[in-house]
Amino acid sequence: MEYLIAKWLHILSSTVLFGTGIGSVFHMLLASLSRNPQACAVVVRQVVLADWLFTTTTIVFQPLSGLYLAHLAGVPLTTPWILWSFVLYLVAGACWLPVVWIQIRMRALAQAAADSGEPLSPAYFRMLRWWTALGVPAFAALTLVFYLMVAKPA
Repeated sequence: MEYLIAKWLHILSSTVLFGTGIGSVFHMLLASLSRNPQACAVVVRQVVLADWLFTTTTIVFQPLSGLYLAHLAGVPLTTPWILWSFVLYLVAGACWLPVVWIQIRMRALAQAAADSGEPLSPAYFRMLRWWTALGVPAFAALTLVFYLMVAKPA
């Protein structure tokens, strides 16, 4: 029963991580493409909050619960699919860390534009391009981790 509870929590946590990411991308990209500074100020502020509440907690929980599951199942950490899962997870994390800083900067730029009544600055859209460019490999890496968790290829 302990293994099933740990596995359920691990899957639930990975779903929250993935879902928060997809939801954040959807809302932030659509708000940014609207070029409405007030909408961007609200949405980017909410995306930053969602990252702190959901993404950060699941990013910490995922490797811990994965290690615990491997321990409970007696699967060596040197098993190729586990090693690749951790490598890909680190790739996603390496992309996510600068994204956090970018989102905080975008939040400030959007709020400044909303407060001044000015349009969003070119710097905001440069940050959006970097945010998107870093999100693509992070999304791909986490998608592959999902595959590895389910398929557990030899």
